[in-house]
Amino acid sequence: MAIKLNKEESIFRNELIFTADAKAVNIDNTLVNLFMLLKHNGIRPRQRARAGENVFINMDILKNVFNKLEDEGSVIGYKENPTAVVNWVRCNLVNMVNRGRMDQEKISSLRPIHLESYRVRNAANTRDYFTADQVYLMLGVNPAVKEELKDFLGEGWDKTTGKINLNNQLDVDSLSILHIIKNVKPGLLESSSSLNQIEPLLNDQAKLYCDDVRRLLVYKRLIPRNVLIDYLKTITSFHLSLYIQKLVFHLPKMIQNGSTKINDDWSIVLDATDNYDSKISKISTKDAESLINSLYDYVKATFQINAALRFLSLEKNNSDNLEKAIAVLKDKPKEFDTYFKVLWDSIYFSLEPEDKILIDDMVKYEDNFFDKYIELIIRARGAYQYKFHVQLIDNLSQKNNERGLLAQGRSTKHFRRFVLGTRLLESLVQILVLNVKDDKFETNSLSIEELVLKLRERYGLIINGQNETRFENMDLNTNIAFRENLESFKLKLRQIGFYNDLSDAYILQRIRPRYELKD
Repeated sequence: MAIKLNKEESIFRNELIFTADAKAVNIDNTLVNLFMLLKHNGIRPRQRARAGENVFINMDILKNVFNKLEDEGSVIGYKENPTAVVNWVRCNLVNMVNRGRMDQEKISSLRPIHLESYRVRNAANTRDYFTADQVYLMLGVNPAVKEELKDFLGEGWDKTTGKINLNNQLDVDSLSILHIIKNVKPGLLESSSSLNQIEPLLNDQAKLYCDDVRRLLVYKRLIPRNVLIDYLKTITSFHLSLYIQKLVFHLPKMIQNGSTKINDDWSIVLDATDNYDSKISKISTKDAESLINSLYDYVKATFQINAALRFLSLEKNNSDNLEKAIAVLKDKPKEFDTYFKVLWDSIYFSLEPEDKILIDDMVKYEDNFFDKYIELIIRARGAYQYKFHVQLIDNLSQKNNERGLLAQGRSTKHFRRFVLGTRLLESLVQILVLNVKDDKFETNSLSIEELVLKLRERYGLIINGQNETRFENMDLNTNIAFRENLESFKLKLRQIGFYNDLSDAYILQRIRPRYELKD
């Protein structure tokens, strides 16, 4: 069935809700584009075309750069060991698409380990599908954290003179990137942006992300720079996953209540056992299944808001407009249905007779033209959005990855379930062992119970659900499942070196900070 929608009706993405397109997202590309947004105050610059010049960055161009750097005395030893240097560049300095397929691999960008990394990139291979815009909006709720992050990422580069500042002690990878970009002119044209006028819909979630970034930056003189940036990448992907999951859960409720102000009671059960057939995996699988099954309502809610904005003749560039659209969906004026009857008729009467019969059967239980119109759009675009939102959630959750929040086996009987990858756990522990005292951070040890409680209260992640309201009538198997999950969680902590229970003394069985903060 070919349903003809105009451009406005087909567009799903709404920056007031979530800036990203539902696509396969690479978190490295997100960071590269985030660095560009940070550098240009939320503006995504367009690259200036250069007539008669090949601007595609490949390995041969980078080899020439190192040749010139050695000629000018900035580096030593490239010409004597070109193969070793190329291997180092491939492994440490550049991101690639189709890595390992020698006939297909291409450089996408420099690795996002310095604020200026975005300067050397092949834009077509570094698409982030506007996920960086969402991170930028989230950082915007705490400008001090945004500026602190920007200063940390830009260390070693004097933005006034455009030269390397050797007073900053940088790791070799960051310093190499600065040498590569120091003679690269940006060649960019500024483009318009409305990002700075928009506030994140889930403001508390954005504040939580900023607080996590702030806590990570406390370690910037203790942890190697590349390790800290890896933590930042892990936490950014984690928070984007939490954000979209909460949106799927809350947006239909916002429309139902007629307001963006709702109680955040979202939570998920994590399987820490790494066993697809464990007792806890069945509980976690149900939470993941509930998320996927809720996507239809989320897609429908977004199309409803987009339609309400068109009815009100409001743009998607001001957060106040979103509140107005949700309010009008709750209390519809008299002319509301008349407006959408015209739009419904425009699409309906362009259909073939046999298609009209199918549409009539699909909307026979809808009692107004607005709902009929929305069902028509869902029929045309819903399956596409559902498919790619599943992919988006998988990518942001780093499915089947050490940084991951999701896992899925290859067998058809092993469905998606929520997990806690070791690198994600390590990043979270580094954050949670920090406490604020007299407006300063200090590290402190935690018991297992305290860590489990912090994960639940701060992020909605359930390791032990024995005290959860939704499990208050749990059976014996569920009780055993949570006990096994808690033991597996302790094992994970031992594996990453945060927990040691060799002593029988309970007071010694603590999670101890890896880095002690000193005045």
